[in-house]
Amino acid sequence: MKRIDVIGFGPGNYDYMTIEAVQALKEADVIVGYSTYVELMKKIFTEKKYLNTPMTREVERCRMALEEAVKGQRVALVSSGDSGIYGMAGIMLQVVQAAAAEVEVHIIAGVTAASSGAAMLGAPLMNDFAVISLSDLMTPYEQIMKRVRCAAEGDFVLCLYNPKSRKRQEHLAEAVDVIRRYRPEETPVGLVHKAGRADGFCEITTLDGLKGADVDMFTTVIIGNSMTYVRDGKMITPRGYSLEEV
Repeated sequence: MKRIDVIGFGPGNYDYMTIEAVQALKEADVIVGYSTYVELMKKIFTEKKYLNTPMTREVERCRMALEEAVKGQRVALVSSGDSGIYGMAGIMLQVVQAAAAEVEVHIIAGVTAASSGAAMLGAPLMNDFAVISLSDLMTPYEQIMKRVRCAAEGDFVLCLYNPKSRKRQEHLAEAVDVIRRYRPEETPVGLVHKAGRADGFCEITTLDGLKGADVDMFTTVIIGNSMTYVRDGKMITPRGYSLEEV
């Protein structure tokens, strides 16, 4: 059976790749991906054929992967983080289905920024949380803000992806204004920059300090719920155990 592996390779550091992902990449004849991700893969898997497209050319990328698979090539289509979380898994399945192609698609999970970022901060995602992207390229702005409001009202820990870009500077500040209706200003907020990469680092601030924080597209923002606290430099959201039980 002709095959495409849709692989989440995590933050880009080899140590964060799953064994399954590494094995699939080793077995691939062709690795297809966004240009920046291809450059990361070339450093690790040097003896491979690579195909890439720029950002916003996801459909074209999937068609390239399908074309190679139909030729009989073992194809790896890569995404950072987890391919099923804002990644390429969904669109690859749709492209194969639209083409009625007899190609097997395997989805291989990876470490998403919420997980790698939370590990750097401590344990902020120990209870229910919501992951929301502030990018409005695919989702209307009004719908994004509705989701932010509902998650804040429901006392979910919020994990915000794509908080800012060069063209989109105000969405995070507007999201903070919405969240502050339901959370006090001293609510802990974790900022993880380039989670899981060699030059990654994290810092802890508050909801009040978030508006003026240094944040970009490579930052993951984790906003605590009503129970989240900071102690000994660690951001912790209690699961609900009593200390007598542990």
